Amino acid sequence: MKATFCCKFAFVRKDKSKYRFNPITLDYEAITYTIRDYSWIVVRYLLAGVVLGGIGIVLYASFFKDPETTNLEKKIDYLEDQIKVYNQKLDTLEIFAEELEKRDETVYRSIFGAAPYQRKFSGFVPNATNDFSTDEDILETQYRIRRLQEMFVSQSKSYEEIYQLARNQGEMLNSIPAIQPVSNQDLERISSGFGYRIHPIYKVAKLHTGLDFAADIGTEIYASGDGVIEQVESVLTGYGNNVIINHGYGYQTLYGHMSKILCVQGQQVKRGQLIGLVGNTGASTGPHLHYEVWRNGEKVDPAFYFYNDITPEQYEEVLQRAANATQSFD
Repeated sequence: MKATFCCKFAFVRKDKSKYRFNPITLDYEAITYTIRDYSWIVVRYLLAGVVLGGIGIVLYASFFKDPETTNLEKKIDYLEDQIKVYNQKLDTLEIFAEELEKRDETVYRSIFGAAPYQRKFSGFVPNATNDFSTDEDILETQYRIRRLQEMFVSQSKSYEEIYQLARNQGEMLNSIPAIQPVSNQDLERISSGFGYRIHPIYKVAKLHTGLDFAADIGTEIYASGDGVIEQVESVLTGYGNNVIINHGYGYQTLYGHMSKILCVQGQQVKRGQLIGLVGNTGASTGPHLHYEVWRNGEKVDPAFYFYNDITPEQYEEVLQRAANATQSFD
């Protein structure tokens, strides 16, 4: 029976039979399928399903994240921030460690004529443990921590040697200028460190050869070590009213711009003994004590000799000021 309607290629009867138009016979012929045809149809549908499913998964993953992934990303961001914070703290610790080494070599060992301490490092190289993008930062942090540990262990051993050298050197140790000449409770700030800075009067860069302790006029000034008053001077320029103490063993200290001198030339003084009052005499632009340490005639950074009095924060401030050409009080 011929179909009641037709299309260009094929049509489907109400009984679900499929027909294809034959241009030679000009009639519609029933389409028959083999098992191979049905298998191919199933495969095509499966492939289409897999492709559509994959596209769906990719789109979902691109626009929607499950809670576990979100939490992991937050943890990774937090850990990366913590690594940055710890590295900033390591920066500060490395500065302190380097300054401890510098003090050890240029001051402590030099005092006893000891040879430089032979520091040894293991050459530690951290190994990667995973493929995270932060591996490089983690490995660098591990390396810095290990190196700091070795630096402090080495420094501790060096101090043990110095302690043994110092056990029988009590008189010499008492003479070394080892305290601040102005107590912390009276100190407003350490206003200028050792190094080049702009002179407040001449407005040119000039080597500032000591530390300026800003304090009120009349604040007490103490001898920083045992010694003999070598010079008492009162002038209108330069250091103004000033005192020089000879501590022996190659050490001298200078105290400038005093408002009042409370010692006399040739007098024996002890560490912590009152020798004068803070002032603003000589070439000075504000009340302060200008303090210098000389070793074998050479002016050195007094901050290296504050064994117990100066805090880490104050010491870091002194280092920062010494590194910048800022204006001093004198």
